[in-house]
Amino acid sequence: MEGRGQRRHPGLHCARHSTSRMMSDDTQDAFRNVKRNPGTQIWTINNMQMVPVPAQGFGNFFEGDCYIVLHISQNKGSAQSADIHYWIGKASTPDEQGAAAIYVTQLDEYLGGSPVQHREVQGCESPRFRSYFKNGLIYKKGGVASGFDHVDTNVYNVLRLLHVKGRKDVTAMEVEVSWSSFNNGDIFLLDMGKTIVQWNGPKSNRREKLKAVLLAQDIRDRERGGRAQIGVVEGAEERDSPDLMKVMTAVLGPRPAQLKDATPDDVPEQVLSNSVRLYHVFENSGNLVVQEVATQPLTQDLLRSSDCYIADNKGSSVMVWKGKQASKEERREALNRAVGYIKAKNYPPSTSVEVMTEGGESAMFKHLFKSWREKGQTQGMGNTYNVGKIAKVDQVKFDVMELHARPEVAAQQRMVDDASGDVKVWRIENLELAEVNPSTYGRFYGGDCYLVLYTYQRSNQQQYILYMWQGLHATKDEITACAYQAVNIDNKYNGAPVQVRVVMGKEPRHFLAIFKGKLIIFEGGKGRPGVVNPDTGAKLFQVRGTTEFNTKATEVLARGSSLNTNDVFLLKTNQLCYLWYGKGCSGDERVMARTVADVLSRQDKQVVMEGQEPAEFWVALGGKAPYASDKRLHREELPHSPRLFECSNQTGQFKMTEVDDFAQSDLDEEDVMLLDTWEELFLWVGNFANQYETKEAWNSAQEYLRTHPAGRDPDTPIVSVKQGQEPPTFTGWFNAWDPHKWSGGNSYEEMKNKLSDAALSQVTVDLSNTNFNKGPVVVMDGGGYRAPGGPMSSPPVYRVHKGDLSPRPSTLTSPATYPSSPFGDTEKYLAPEVLVNKSPSELPHGVDPVQREDYLSDLDFENLLGTSRSDFQRLPKWRQNDLKKKAGLF
Repeated sequence: MEGRGQRRHPGLHCARHSTSRMMSDDTQDAFRNVKRNPGTQIWTINNMQMVPVPAQGFGNFFEGDCYIVLHISQNKGSAQSADIHYWIGKASTPDEQGAAAIYVTQLDEYLGGSPVQHREVQGCESPRFRSYFKNGLIYKKGGVASGFDHVDTNVYNVLRLLHVKGRKDVTAMEVEVSWSSFNNGDIFLLDMGKTIVQWNGPKSNRREKLKAVLLAQDIRDRERGGRAQIGVVEGAEERDSPDLMKVMTAVLGPRPAQLKDATPDDVPEQVLSNSVRLYHVFENSGNLVVQEVATQPLTQDLLRSSDCYIADNKGSSVMVWKGKQASKEERREALNRAVGYIKAKNYPPSTSVEVMTEGGESAMFKHLFKSWREKGQTQGMGNTYNVGKIAKVDQVKFDVMELHARPEVAAQQRMVDDASGDVKVWRIENLELAEVNPSTYGRFYGGDCYLVLYTYQRSNQQQYILYMWQGLHATKDEITACAYQAVNIDNKYNGAPVQVRVVMGKEPRHFLAIFKGKLIIFEGGKGRPGVVNPDTGAKLFQVRGTTEFNTKATEVLARGSSLNTNDVFLLKTNQLCYLWYGKGCSGDERVMARTVADVLSRQDKQVVMEGQEPAEFWVALGGKAPYASDKRLHREELPHSPRLFECSNQTGQFKMTEVDDFAQSDLDEEDVMLLDTWEELFLWVGNFANQYETKEAWNSAQEYLRTHPAGRDPDTPIVSVKQGQEPPTFTGWFNAWDPHKWSGGNSYEEMKNKLSDAALSQVTVDLSNTNFNKGPVVVMDGGGYRAPGGPMSSPPVYRVHKGDLSPRPSTLTSPATYPSSPFGDTEKYLAPEVLVNKSPSELPHGVDPVQREDYLSDLDFENLLGTSRSDFQRLPKWRQNDLKKKAGLF
């Protein structure tokens, strides 16, 4: 009998037993060359076998094929995490898709069951998949199943037209080499081997143009060994590039007077469900049974180790969780069941799928749960204790010098400095700014709103943070005026301040540190002169904190039930001030409570130990009452990986798009970016972001918190950061932050100017070897890589040699040779595969094992190390070695 919420879906279980038996004997051979080092490995399915794709083919995907992509990441410490993706080309056969799915399951088992599995469909790839190919994806016609010929001759015998789309996630599709393929809104790359011409549609934007330039450079460096010239034609100003237009018309024929209109980049996403749902999925008599367990917010205790579950993320993605004690058959069929579930729900075939094992959950999966606890985890600023409503964090001391030297520490500690800068405080009075007397700094009233401007020095330059503190009992007009006056102050300082919204009771750590342990928050009332707050008798304050960096006193209801055995409380009466010490408080907390008591009251102080209270104490609180006094239990701080989102209306519709495995280069100058670090939200505003995006991003940040599946606190601090004014609490979440990135050299205009039109004017286009009947021909050099998808000989070890770097006799007996470029010599370098993760004895003769990075091209250098060569040189030696070690160059 079916339980409540169960549905049977006959025929949805996938039975590919014959294929599985066929490949099981060769499993060990197929995975023998799988590397467990950090990095990316790619295979294509050829005659039901996994065939490796060499590095120069990464990012190129044939529409008729299926691919398996393994990405291993090095986490902090010695731990690694792995993701396995299988990519489905739109023209691939069902047999190839089935073979790829089985290989993914077997590869997962070979790697111990810890990787997260992903199903990727051409054109709908996940942000994590796209993050491996920062310069974009190229979709090629053909593949093994289509019988497409791959000519293996000279690398420069190429003629193809690439249709480039996308601002953030770039894709390039091979189209007919004809003017009829062009339109006014997109960008096209005419690739002729030695020459690549980029034509920008009149309605394309700066970001799209920049991404296309980066893609063209990637093709030049990775597929042509750096020996190709790139030129750019602005479609709206073709007369300014007469030589390049001659090249284009020689290939494409006369240019028609009118081209097609622009086509939209994005189709509005369909909302399939309005909540996150968790299902128990199992098979019964050949039928797939789906039993609903819960809807959001989900809790971790719903997951049982003996079962498998599907989390349906509002129809946008489907995630399968495999318990460690689930049967082997259940775990093996997890991926197939996810596909069956998608079909049963009538979701689009392109719906994202993730499969993970208990203990190896993805960050996205954890974000669906209200709370998530790792086994034996110890991380964060200190240890958290929780017993019912008793909760506190033991703050640990930190070295303030580390905040400047290591921005990642500043980000984790949420401290830009040691709070020793200058402070100025205003209160909103009659909707205007009124300066607060410095003698009363640190006193905040729940009926008011305040602006706190903090000024500090970094790299001999003044930096600003503007806190907007909102009392819980302030009027809407006062809150609005607070935001308005913040804009005025921001304008006064030319937009330099970082703006932070602070809701009463949710003060961030740096805000606490500014007031040196003397921050007192009154529940209600007004702090302005002349206003008499009603005398409610005794006042009770809960004091939390162990140092001047993290202490505050908050007024609570003056009742016995407000006490907490883990804390210190101050009870202020008309006669004296009691310091009540709970049994669970520490000596540091008692010291800080005395400091606050001296600020709060000039009356005599009387220490009261829990359990030894005088009668007058209970009278002031209205009598004894039960309070939180259970023995405290230990609970570690919850781990949540930071997430970055792009907020843009470039497509005519405002939308937020997640950026996976993000880096500084993903911050788009034309947009607003949202960085979620769980305890704070950062809104990064690019210099060219429009006003609508900025306004909508702020509203969307609040909506993001309100609708988060984990039931997030809507009063989580939101920090507004302007491009070029980023504090270390923001930059610390990025690897190798470059403060000079936007100071010059990296904009589209500057990169375009580096490309020489004059050199291209001397080009003669040789089309004699091009077969127009078969379409674009993709050819590689040296008898090596032809195209991912067919039998391949070994790729050449070298691209171009540098000095006396002849290969060892065991590798090659003579250097690889390349045709001379009509544009002169290019810089000489080695391919990454002969340098990465090699012992000194395995390196080519003449290579310095300590300086391997010197033999990389600029593109390979940046891809491997995550920063440019010039910026790398400015890093401290320890940081350089750290990056080299992660890249396998140390």
